[in-house]
Amino acid sequence: MKVTVFGTGYVGLVQGAILSEVGHEVICVDVDANKVERLKKGEIPIYEPGLEPIVTENYAAGRLRFTTDAAEGVKHGDVQFIAVGTPPDEDGSADLKYVLAVAQTIAENMEKRQIIIDKSTVPVGTADKVRDRVAETLEKRGRTDLQYAVVSNPEFLKEGSAVADCMKPDRIIIGTDDDYAEEVMRELYAPFNRNHDKVMIMDVRSAELTKYAANCMLATKISFINEIANLAELLGADIEAVRQGIGSDPRIGYQFIYPGVGYGGSCFPKDVQALIRTSDQIGFDAKVLKAVEDRNHQQKTTLFGKIRKHYGGDLSGKTFALWGLSFKPNTDDMREAPARVLMEALWEAGAKVQAYDPEAMEETQRIYGNRDDLSLCGTKESTLKGAAALVIVTEWQAFRAPDFDLIKQQLAEPLVFDGRNLFEPKRMTKKGFTYYSVGRQTQ
Repeated sequence: MKVTVFGTGYVGLVQGAILSEVGHEVICVDVDANKVERLKKGEIPIYEPGLEPIVTENYAAGRLRFTTDAAEGVKHGDVQFIAVGTPPDEDGSADLKYVLAVAQTIAENMEKRQIIIDKSTVPVGTADKVRDRVAETLEKRGRTDLQYAVVSNPEFLKEGSAVADCMKPDRIIIGTDDDYAEEVMRELYAPFNRNHDKVMIMDVRSAELTKYAANCMLATKISFINEIANLAELLGADIEAVRQGIGSDPRIGYQFIYPGVGYGGSCFPKDVQALIRTSDQIGFDAKVLKAVEDRNHQQKTTLFGKIRKHYGGDLSGKTFALWGLSFKPNTDDMREAPARVLMEALWEAGAKVQAYDPEAMEETQRIYGNRDDLSLCGTKESTLKGAAALVIVTEWQAFRAPDFDLIKQQLAEPLVFDGRNLFEPKRMTKKGFTYYSVGRQTQ
């Protein structure tokens, strides 16, 4: 099938690449000419494990192409994916200007029956707005004879494992009431639906809400376990024991109940906020979602609170070794990252940061530029020299088994603030460290 994807961010690029991998002919359209030229050269603008070889191999085979020519893209595709950004507006609601701009572009250039697929995470009712924009544009062209359907097909990709999630989806949500569109979508996804039927057909609004509900449910689990972790510290309990105790219940499970310093990234914060704003707009008070958001904001400050308390509130002139900058492992994404909240609080308090991350160094440089109070180091070990303490913010695998003797030698004192509970408190005490973690007792 001939497929066009508008947008080459995490969703668009991964989706386009994987569709080409199974044999579809894909054109990815983006307004950023520089990004398009880089993609043609095999330069991937995001870090996503396994993506680069799929893009380069399918581009070389001619199954995957990149262009800034929207008309070429529309002419090519039997289906048109809209996978552009939906950034938060000033009030926190999802900004649909890019989505609607693509819808208009499709309508301005289409000359045959089209299936228009909302792949971006969009509020309930967006398909109606896309449909209206297409209808208005076709009417201006005098082409009301052209048939089209707008389908909601939300993505469920996790940054860091997006390729695997796309190749082996656990469900394929298709929101449509159009029989022809359903038939086309089933054909499109047939290569991913062979072991058992993963396709779920529902109405468009239910499909749109499913995406938000899924992300908000996962965000709720994270905020809940963080709240219990804070309680555990005050009550003298161990959150790791509690986590295993509740996780063994199959109704709860172990996923997304790891305590830490809050969630970040491009999805959870934005989607929780957007659903709250949608609720406000229809007069519904989303109390649980507001509590989830509030707990997450506060959780991002807890690590700094422990550091400040340990030093009696005086951090001026101190330097801290920081391990982890991205919001989670296996990505270079720093959007809403807890590390940003921590660094900015340390700087405000007069401290300096020596930081390392396996993938997010360039992104950190792009965001903060050159600062006297920020040193980006080439290795995790080089952050330690002259630092008052080690602070762990992201749970990269490379941080799980460090040289503790070297850490003790390099730090001003054997002091670790662990925002991801990578180590056992008793073992750290035995090694001679003062060790702070999340939801466990200071040894």
